Amino acid sequence: MVKVVFLHPDLGIGGAERLVVDAALALKSRGHEVHFLTAHHDPGHCFPETRDGSLRVTAVGDWLPRSVFGHCYALCAYLRMVFAALWLVAGSGWEYDVVFCDQISACVPFLRLNRWSRVIFYCHFPDQLLTQRHSMLKRLYRAPIDWLEETTTGMADCVLVNSNFTAGVFRDTFTSLSQVTPAVQYPSLNFSAFDAPVDPPGDLIPQGSGVVFLSINRYERKKNLGLAIRALGKLKEKLPKDKWPTVHLIMAGGYDNRVVENVEHHQELVKLAEDLGLSDHVTFLRSFSDAQKRTLLSHSTCLLYTPSNEHFGIVPLEAMYMKCPVIAVNSGGPLETVGDKETGFLCDPEAESFAAAMQKFVDDKDLSKKYGNAGRDRVEKKFSFEAFTQQLNKVVGDTMKLDPRGGRVLTVFVTLLFIGGVGLAFILGQLLG
Repeated sequence: MVKVVFLHPDLGIGGAERLVVDAALALKSRGHEVHFLTAHHDPGHCFPETRDGSLRVTAVGDWLPRSVFGHCYALCAYLRMVFAALWLVAGSGWEYDVVFCDQISACVPFLRLNRWSRVIFYCHFPDQLLTQRHSMLKRLYRAPIDWLEETTTGMADCVLVNSNFTAGVFRDTFTSLSQVTPAVQYPSLNFSAFDAPVDPPGDLIPQGSGVVFLSINRYERKKNLGLAIRALGKLKEKLPKDKWPTVHLIMAGGYDNRVVENVEHHQELVKLAEDLGLSDHVTFLRSFSDAQKRTLLSHSTCLLYTPSNEHFGIVPLEAMYMKCPVIAVNSGGPLETVGDKETGFLCDPEAESFAAAMQKFVDDKDLSKKYGNAGRDRVEKKFSFEAFTQQLNKVVGDTMKLDPRGGRVLTVFVTLLFIGGVGLAFILGQLLG
């Protein structure tokens, strides 16, 4: 039995959160002791396993700011995770063998204060590639943060990534870490969570909808949700008038009132649907329960998955397991999960390309069932929770065999660099404001 602490910045609802929750459940099923430590946990906006007692969760440092006057989000996230790491090492009194942290690697050297523990870092995607640098000041602001990310990632005992695509990006981005070979740990599905009874659609799907396209993603601009709406507009132009009335699009997305982008982007998408004259054929659903997700996937003709270069993308797996075909962008993780012309279609990130694939499901009523059955088979064979559990259990066992690499000298050195980098980043952040 290994005592594992999962350190995660914000235990809300999203693909990264789903992965770490599943990882904790997987290790717990093998007899390991698991405990979550996070900077933020809202029982009203989280996965049920983190509030129903299945997993122990402790939140610390939520009083620290998420931004400085609307700027320095990355810097504040780093500070919150470092605080949580220091609390774990110096203030928690917990006994643990392994820390599994993800998203933010800046906490890794601080975890080294406990010289007997090991650290596994799960890199969903290099953080430095998720932000724009439109000005010299922004580039200067990001420079110490980017350096810190690369340096501290290399300090983990084991580095995992979510796909072969991300492994390639990792190597191309973190050029100084040529000695680090990240292992691919695909996310998986806990099938039992999707085998629960499916409720009738009720008000989730408008009456009279014969062909239902579904989008599931957070209300963030990088998810390119507008592509689904624009594709629906192109589909309207292609279809005979007698087929169009039964076509409907449901935009279901993770939504948090605290996140300005969620609020703004939802409004932008509603406006886009109005401008294209599609309001009567688009339903916006902001956040939803697991039961509602199962219902939507079970009663939809096809899922539209619109992000480009998505690191992995758990939603296509969920859809295929529920026998819902997938139309996705032909880049990133979907290249490894969606079978083109087998479980759905891989398309260029253009409205015309998506609309052409959507029309196939309108014209061929049997296609959804055919591709849906193939999708279920693909997920069961390649992405089962049991396979995920076996691999992760082996990773933990192999990591425990490594000699501990903790050391106070290294930590003090990185801490001084971190403080200097934070100071510079803060000053530049204020200039950006």
